[in-house]
Amino acid sequence: MRRPFFTARNREDAPQHTIRNIFAGDFVRAFLAYFTFLIACFALIPTLPVFFARSGSSETEIGVLVGVCSISSLVFRLMVGRILLKYSEKKVIIHSALLFGATFLACIALRSFWSFFVVRIFQGIALAGTDTAVLAFILNITPLAYRVRTIGYFMLAPPFATVIAPALGMFLVNQYSFTVFFLSCAGMSLCAFFSSCTLRSPAVEKLDQGTAPHNTSFFQWKILVPALNGFLHNFIWGSVGAFFPLYAIQCGVANPGFFFSAIAVMMIAGRVLGGRIFDAWGNEKIIPAFIFVSMIAMVILSFSRTLPMFVVAGLLWGLSCAFFFPACMTYALDYANSSGGPAVGTFRALQDLGLALGPTIMGIIIRFTGYQAMFSCLALVCLINLGYFQFYVRKKAHVASNIL
Repeated sequence: MRRPFFTARNREDAPQHTIRNIFAGDFVRAFLAYFTFLIACFALIPTLPVFFARSGSSETEIGVLVGVCSISSLVFRLMVGRILLKYSEKKVIIHSALLFGATFLACIALRSFWSFFVVRIFQGIALAGTDTAVLAFILNITPLAYRVRTIGYFMLAPPFATVIAPALGMFLVNQYSFTVFFLSCAGMSLCAFFSSCTLRSPAVEKLDQGTAPHNTSFFQWKILVPALNGFLHNFIWGSVGAFFPLYAIQCGVANPGFFFSAIAVMMIAGRVLGGRIFDAWGNEKIIPAFIFVSMIAMVILSFSRTLPMFVVAGLLWGLSCAFFFPACMTYALDYANSSGGPAVGTFRALQDLGLALGPTIMGIIIRFTGYQAMFSCLALVCLINLGYFQFYVRKKAHVASNIL
């Protein structure tokens, strides 16, 4: 039977769960495991292209080596969802952290293109395993009533890691060497390993291999309808992340990084200070409201050419991300009546697909229209996303709830 959607109207029926309960031991340990893993992961963003170039790779080879990790992560997320039906989230996180640490040690010893190619595939597998399993773990230990708020707090890890890791990575490379850098990343992976070892596996029944249903697949079809909202949102973000720096430099802005810093600051502030909004508003109010905010951000980018306006757009986009992702994910899981590995893996895989397709498609459009028209197209995608949720997803969810 489908579980009824949780809204503010039935909040009085929810279990009492204070902030102190949310920040319990397992939450903190999972956060530390995820955060230290992401520091090692995000430190690669500015350093890997430099490392590959110094190792003799061409620009084309560098592009392949950077992109293959995302492709590997996208494919393996669906497999992780199926694996989580049989094995605990704790085991998956532990093995993923160990695998990730081993890839950094391999980078110290290896130098050929194909060896790096294999290493990047394994890094994508480790990323998919950790990200999917740790989110499934948090969902399993969190009461339904406070799922949105808890995910919002937990997903502070990526913006915090974004603020710290890239600058730290370049500092280690410039002041010391790539060997020290890779050993440091391996050390952060080891910290993630030790943090995950202290997790207590929630009492969630796993399927034995002999009892697993034959119709269990890697893909959770029920979550597809609401997960498309996350796909479209990341389609936009992938395009902005890929092409905004080029547009900003074209406009005479020396450091486009201020735009991304504004996004990170607002995401942190929104999730830290916005807990009451998660509690007071239902997901069906939060999602369209902050899709609209993201549309305003794209409209501003479409006519802006100065750093102050770029920062304003970044703040609005960061505000949208702070609230949209937790609300969209919990709404999708409630819609699918599942918080298991396949559901989480499918949702995150569609987000990865959006990140991959956005720059690809918008890169073609830019050749004919230019950057400002591209941002206008992204604002149109926001409008499509808003209409899709309001007039299809919500109606479909309400019809299903009324039938059941």
